[in-house]
Amino acid sequence: MRFANDIRSAEDLQRVLRRIDGKGYKAYKALKGVYDLGDYLLVIDHVQGDPFASPTKMRILMDIRTCGVPEDIYRGRSRRIAFCDYLTREFSKNALKISRRRGTGNSGLIIMDRPGQEILERSTFVIKDGTIEARFEAGLPAHGRSILGNEAYNMLLKDLPKIVERSMYFRALDKQRVYEHVAVCEDADHIRHKLPELGLVSFIANGSILPRASGIDPRPLDKRVAVPFKSPKSMEIAVETLNHGTILGMGIKKGITLIVGGGYHGKSTLLNAIAMGVYNHIPGDGREFVVTDRNAIKVRAEDGRRVEKVDISGFIANLPMRKDTSAFCTENASGSTSQAANIVEAIEVGATVLLIDEDTSATNFMIRDHKMQELVPKDHEPITPFIDRVRELYENFGVSTILVMGGSGDYLEVADRVICMINYLPHDFTEKAKRIAEHYVGERKREIPTPMEKIVERIPLSDSFDPSRGRKAVKIKARDEHHIVFGNYEIDITALEQIVDINQTRALGDAIYYAVRYMDGRRTMREVIHEVMSDIENRGLDALSSTPNGHYAEFRGIDLAFAINRLRSLRVRQKRS
Repeated sequence: MRFANDIRSAEDLQRVLRRIDGKGYKAYKALKGVYDLGDYLLVIDHVQGDPFASPTKMRILMDIRTCGVPEDIYRGRSRRIAFCDYLTREFSKNALKISRRRGTGNSGLIIMDRPGQEILERSTFVIKDGTIEARFEAGLPAHGRSILGNEAYNMLLKDLPKIVERSMYFRALDKQRVYEHVAVCEDADHIRHKLPELGLVSFIANGSILPRASGIDPRPLDKRVAVPFKSPKSMEIAVETLNHGTILGMGIKKGITLIVGGGYHGKSTLLNAIAMGVYNHIPGDGREFVVTDRNAIKVRAEDGRRVEKVDISGFIANLPMRKDTSAFCTENASGSTSQAANIVEAIEVGATVLLIDEDTSATNFMIRDHKMQELVPKDHEPITPFIDRVRELYENFGVSTILVMGGSGDYLEVADRVICMINYLPHDFTEKAKRIAEHYVGERKREIPTPMEKIVERIPLSDSFDPSRGRKAVKIKARDEHHIVFGNYEIDITALEQIVDINQTRALGDAIYYAVRYMDGRRTMREVIHEVMSDIENRGLDALSSTPNGHYAEFRGIDLAFAINRLRSLRVRQKRS
């Protein structure tokens, strides 16, 4: 066990609390240190300055053998992540039940962030070198700004041991639920690993419940109302899992997939489920075996975003007043230029699947029908619409597209397969769509002035990243799930719809600062991102912080690039041969 030196006892903790009882709140600083509480160590890393400041940061360290956890529960990365996720849910739940307010503000409360529907790697629980570590926060009790020593004793030496007993000892856990939690996660990862050899970008298991309770409630719609997913026979495949046997479901192949259907029949619901399939989900979520390529990214129009030297000439060129689009810059992008930039930036850092919904796209970027082509000749139209590049993106860059389209039949001509949603059930309309497309062939002309053969990579410049603010050398925080304060700037990641947890946002903010160490004026954005993600893979999320941090959740490299690209101070240099 670590901290071999200067470890104090439970009696020492009690003596300190008696000594500082009634004193000013800053006297709590004397608690900082390591305490042997029998089966485990209590580590108090940081003590809050007053009752209204950020809570005190604490950890529990225990030999995993003491917990009585069978090794098969956490053997392998998938199971370890799932088990730590389960423990986080139990600790958070029990802390809420057992701890209580014991004075001013949040005095007496023991807090651990509670996860949502996704099973993510988190920094709340860490299993390493035979030790299991829980990271949480506590509001040290006070009346006004006077220490309540006896209440602090009850919180730390009575409430906390109860929480640990019910949350970390295997004997107290529901064994069946634990095993199902890790089995579901392991099987979802297994399916995701199999997608490339199956030629798929996504898999949706039969019986899945895709609709959510509401637009703000990510839990599944009531099963008495929801329509279970059922694959068309022509698209149904069987996948073998490690724990749940053979699972049947719909496989979406690489290439161009169109999702069509009437309004309110489930088109966007299917696309959103596919988008969230980059994560694993808890048992009972309904999307346990909705599994998507990890590098699938949902892109949209994003009016007002800043764009820094992105080559969007494949989509937009020959602007009036000879504005250059091969190194396009703007402080206030339009719908079409922002969507073009979002796609190019995604491909630049390794996106393999684009997920697009017409409802959040710029119409003039997506399509120009034959009537508009006849009215406004191509010479006067700088936009090459997405419909005319989508095939090239797949053939030249290996980037598949899954597109919700209810308003333009011209996309039937470029689709490899067409899924029609009727009453929330998918139907294979590919052959019917091909017949219709052949009947109207030739009405619309493809508008490709020049082939799109490469993506110009960019090199981020480190001196454009300044996290300082006022007297603070580093000021980085997540204001909410969609906004990162980075020095004097606020990074808006609202358009990154696949971020589901504020702890992902917190990790992204610190990852931007961490990434600067790899910005040497030679590494491209893709290479910088690769270095950061490699460090996290090797060292865990702790790589992002010099001190233990219980407020991180995993993100993808493509998410990090997305956030960096929205830092308004960002400057880059293009890498051209």
